[in-house]
Amino acid sequence: MRKQGQKIAVIGPNADNGRNQLGDYTPTVILQELVTVLAGIRSAVGTSSEVSYVKGCDVIGDETDEIQEAVQAADDADVAIVVVGENERWAPNNTGTNGEGKDVASLDLTGRQLELVQKVVATGTPTVVVLINGRPLSIGWIAEHVPAIIEAWNCGEQGGAAVADVLFGDYNPGGRLPVTIPRHVGQLPVYYNHTPSRARANWGRGYVDMPGSPLYAFGYGLTYTQFEYSDLEVTPSVVGPEGAVTVSFNLKNTGERAGVEVAQLYIDDVISSITTPVMELRGFRRVSLDPGETSRVVFRLNPKDLSLLNEHLERVVELGQFEVMVGAASDDIRLRAMFDVKE
Repeated sequence: MRKQGQKIAVIGPNADNGRNQLGDYTPTVILQELVTVLAGIRSAVGTSSEVSYVKGCDVIGDETDEIQEAVQAADDADVAIVVVGENERWAPNNTGTNGEGKDVASLDLTGRQLELVQKVVATGTPTVVVLINGRPLSIGWIAEHVPAIIEAWNCGEQGGAAVADVLFGDYNPGGRLPVTIPRHVGQLPVYYNHTPSRARANWGRGYVDMPGSPLYAFGYGLTYTQFEYSDLEVTPSVVGPEGAVTVSFNLKNTGERAGVEVAQLYIDDVISSITTPVMELRGFRRVSLDPGETSRVVFRLNPKDLSLLNEHLERVVELGQFEVMVGAASDDIRLRAMFDVKE
């Protein structure tokens, strides 16, 4: 997004609420400077662009009714940035949605927030949605209709400055999801390291009214560049129960910007005496690469990485085949190889 010569509409109940960036058990008095998303954007563009702000609605409840004003602001702008999500635990009038004891029956956006996003998008103005939240949210409509989404979580005192850096390309993001984000609360529990039987049920067959796959898988995340994986090597190809395996591959930045890739290593104990997950994360590397640069990434799998608790609750490495999977996310495996454990 350009900083200069733009009319930017910043919209949403979390656009100018620093306390909602802080998460659970936030003290009444905050001594640190709080930089909201609105403040971060204004600081980033200075006087080179025009920034307007409309709250639009509340995180929960309907005391604020400014959706029509938000629509007008978006319609008059070159780009709209809508900041929605959750309230801090101690929000006024017991409207907190995020924190201990703040359970929800649905993972959908509360209040009129989805309506706000939908009406802003309907203006045709290019729209970015920023999420400030403490739990994964089911944002199916947003994922389908909004081309750019920033998951900021509870981004802290300087969160607004960080969000602005990402929005304007001053920082190339490299974050990856440490959780699985479902399409709907009805999918729960949803996790990448599920059993083969679960894969044959919901994950493979799906539901009657939606796919069984998650909206965003464990390990997912985007950057402003692209990476290529190649030349996977697993040595040795045969190892004893007490042996170690080295996994290496080439990682190349094929884009036009420097960036960070989080290369992820998963394994599968193909045939085991007990039920094991279809894949388990066994390592990851954050690799910084300039455009066109290639790095050899190396992982080491030790006996503990290959072990399981058998029916006698003994930790053992069982004989048989193991599959190695390397990729950018649990659902984005780029390279695969096998090795054997033998006596």
